[in-house]
Amino acid sequence: MQAELLIHAQWVLPVDCENRQLTDHALAIADGRILALLPSDEARHSIQAERVMELEGHLLIPGLINAHTHAAMTLIRGFADDMPLMTWLHQHIWPTERRWVDPTFVRDGTRLAVLEMLRGGVTCYNDMYFHPEVAAQVTAEAGMRAVIGMIVLDSPIGYATGADDCIARGLTIQDRYRDHPLIRVAFAPHSPYAVSDAPLRRIRTLADELEVPIHLHLHETRDEIVQSLRDHGERPITRLDRLGLIGPGLIAVHMTQLDDEEIARLANVGAHVVHCPESNLKLASGFCPVAKLLAAGVNVALGTDGAASNNDQDLLGEMRTAALLGKGVAGSAAAIPAATALRMATIQGARALGLEDEIGSLESGKSADIVALDLRDAHTQPLYRPVSQLVYAAGRHQVRQVWIQGRQVIRDGMPTRLDPVEVMAAAQVWGERIRAAA
Repeated sequence: MQAELLIHAQWVLPVDCENRQLTDHALAIADGRILALLPSDEARHSIQAERVMELEGHLLIPGLINAHTHAAMTLIRGFADDMPLMTWLHQHIWPTERRWVDPTFVRDGTRLAVLEMLRGGVTCYNDMYFHPEVAAQVTAEAGMRAVIGMIVLDSPIGYATGADDCIARGLTIQDRYRDHPLIRVAFAPHSPYAVSDAPLRRIRTLADELEVPIHLHLHETRDEIVQSLRDHGERPITRLDRLGLIGPGLIAVHMTQLDDEEIARLANVGAHVVHCPESNLKLASGFCPVAKLLAAGVNVALGTDGAASNNDQDLLGEMRTAALLGKGVAGSAAAIPAATALRMATIQGARALGLEDEIGSLESGKSADIVALDLRDAHTQPLYRPVSQLVYAAGRHQVRQVWIQGRQVIRDGMPTRLDPVEVMAAAQVWGERIRAAA
């Protein structure tokens, strides 16, 4: 068999249906896809490769999938901390965004986020922010994969005059990236409290016609539930169900306030949930009942949320927090095993985004989106179970090599298509401007 690249690693976690943990295996890659995953001894005899990499002491995993973020908000990382969600939003974040967010802000902030995510092993992210056309361009130029949200809000914003204008602008992006190999789109109404019934109905119709997902914040806090009962006489999920949005194309983020009936409904229709544990903890929003959702059959993915409420885009750290928090919430040390946390950050994220046939696991025929971590650090030795060391001990500084579609975007810990000095210089300029005006 002919291959362009053959990667030998000491350990491989393919995240397949058997959750196998493989030792001394190799991945053969050609035309941006995985040709085969096989024992290294066999590969040395059966694969003719143009390039061969020997990664002793390394672990290969699928590229991580950050299923919810606001990438450009890296530029207001740490700007407003230690306050409740609505105070944080209304008194600090939204006024700052109204003053500063423009295409240049989104360009520089998204570049910073892409750099951070790639160096942390994230190969695909699901974004929701203003000027999504800029985020799409920046991401594509960096060779990264993304689902770009077509943001929708009722209120006039610098990006658009209201919901109808948001939708029109989003449809232009959908047309532009319809056949792009790395960029997909989704409708991204901010939340039930920020978008009224008529735009939500229109989004439902358009999403069906275009076969794209709907990505929104839902049941994030107790106050959101109280507000919906006051204004609409029903809980947000009930309202969205009435409007036709609760279905297999829904990517519902946060979901800290759920009852058993709602969990059963999500499972019955095949909706997806994105768990953002560190953001929920930092904002004291509540606890997503991950173990209950998984037991009911709901697909649960993992996200960081934006860097203004996390304050990082570290999905390795998010896996650890999700596993530990899930155990505490469920009252069971077995509630969220390490292998489950890894699935949430890979194949279950791919499933939520409708990309499970393309990414999320290391299997023949799938895109070669691959991450190699060097586990030869003191804090990841000795090694008994690779998945345990990955989830409970490893850090993103151990990410050494990253490929997307077989193209290397991180080589020996450094990006191949972004200039870190340029990216961080731009971020520092924004920090000085915003700090001076605060």
